[in-house]
Amino acid sequence: MIRLDALISNSGAYSRSEIKVLVKKGRVSVDGQTVKDYSLKIPETASVAVDGKVLDTEKYIYIMLNKPAGYISATEGEKNVIDLVPESMFRKGLFPVGRLDKDTEGLLLITNDGDFSHSLMSPNKNIIKTYRAVLERSVTESDTEAFAKGITLRDGTEFKPAVLRSDGEKAGIVEISEGKYHQVKLMFAATDNKVLYLERLSIGGLTLEPSLKRGECLRMTPEMLKKI
Repeated sequence: MIRLDALISNSGAYSRSEIKVLVKKGRVSVDGQTVKDYSLKIPETASVAVDGKVLDTEKYIYIMLNKPAGYISATEGEKNVIDLVPESMFRKGLFPVGRLDKDTEGLLLITNDGDFSHSLMSPNKNIIKTYRAVLERSVTESDTEAFAKGITLRDGTEFKPAVLRSDGEKAGIVEISEGKYHQVKLMFAATDNKVLYLERLSIGGLTLEPSLKRGECLRMTPEMLKKI
């Protein structure tokens, strides 16, 4: 059971003070019945409507974003990925799961579920992230071998072994199980190559929906979450 005002708050559509006013004015119904007590305990599965419009009161939301370049993986400040979340999906406490560099595009997950984010980003999970990189020069066999052995930078930063394969002239597909700062770019730089463009294609078994245009979001289904 949950308080009515708390359940409505999950929708992200109203502040607590607004909710109290709406309920007192009789504009809120629970399973079709008008209620005027915002502290009323109701089942979390109850259907709650304001002015006849049923609210989405599910506590947690999981969003797939096709991130465009120019947006930072943050919750505030300059153009950030939360700005791209449509009003219908907005919840308080939304944040990106991990990060993509400002100029990197592709698959980024956004949620308000901290446990989900922690389990996904934990190094112990070894969840593979796949990227496509457009490069200054083509991938060579020695590059592939270097990635497979793992790369250590001059400052001592270590990157675990990764899969690298050519994806045509001056392009490569990279699979990593970490998510360190600028990792893909730094690994290529260590092999005297430069990333000109970078896109994340997948996380675990979850791939970027081909129909999702740059800057667009979709609400993930339980089936999609299982693919991760």
